[in-house]
Amino acid sequence: MEPVNQLASKGTFRALKEPLAFLRVLEWLFAIFAFATCGGYSGGLRLSVDCANKTESDLSIDIAFAYPFRLYQVNFDVPTCEGKRREKLSLIGDFSSSAEFFVTIAVFAFLYSLAATVVYIFFQNKYRENNRGPLIDFIVTVVFSFLWLVGSSGWAKGLSDVKVATDPDEVLLLMSACKQQSNKCMPVRSPVMSSLNTSVVFGFLNFILWAGNIWFVFKETGWHSSGTRHPQDTMEKQSGGFNQGGYNQDSYGPTGGYNQQGSSFGQQTNYGQVDEFGQQQQSSPTSFANQI
Repeated sequence: MEPVNQLASKGTFRALKEPLAFLRVLEWLFAIFAFATCGGYSGGLRLSVDCANKTESDLSIDIAFAYPFRLYQVNFDVPTCEGKRREKLSLIGDFSSSAEFFVTIAVFAFLYSLAATVVYIFFQNKYRENNRGPLIDFIVTVVFSFLWLVGSSGWAKGLSDVKVATDPDEVLLLMSACKQQSNKCMPVRSPVMSSLNTSVVFGFLNFILWAGNIWFVFKETGWHSSGTRHPQDTMEKQSGGFNQGGYNQDSYGPTGGYNQQGSSFGQQTNYGQVDEFGQQQQSSPTSFANQI
């Protein structure tokens, strides 16, 4: 516990309070929910075939299926209502591609989010030393945002096809015994798809999280920092030109125009040959004294 307390005292985990790391933690959790609700699914349905001859009936036909939803490999036996002969059928469809693609994205997103969170917490200085780390992080975030959108949309379509292929009414149409009006075929239990519906929701939530995190990762790159520096440099250049301009020279500079005007004003005090008037005032007492 001592190393953990030391890290906490040093403020190592403060990075989790920042939006970048906080969203990575949410991405990590939501990725777990996404692949757990899809990859861990197993379900089934139950049908009943009531033949005209009751001895040939089968009122409990269980059909189980699971991830990755290669339904054509799901086989089951049903009565034909023609003696004791039974026929072997299978479900229709292969929806493994969309399901596996979705789960693969979730697993890799889980791993990357975990690794990125560790880097943000323990190696934040190295992450921000140069522009390479934030740039790679930005590119990966954009790619995962696109993959989540594609994967979630594809899996949503695949799930709708899975629901159709495992609909008890659709499965009953595959049985030859159900095509005879003398026999009664009924669905007993339908498959529960709530966890698969939840996986689609988590898929689109992951897309929203990753797409929203693009801005916060972009702020760490040199592209954003250079864009913010450029207006500041322009302002500095403008202010530097303003200081070097005529305002200081005309107003308060030591060699500015104000002092020059003052010197010219001093020169204009000679305008006065008004000083001659002062000299006359000074010379008149002197001449008066000489006369005395």
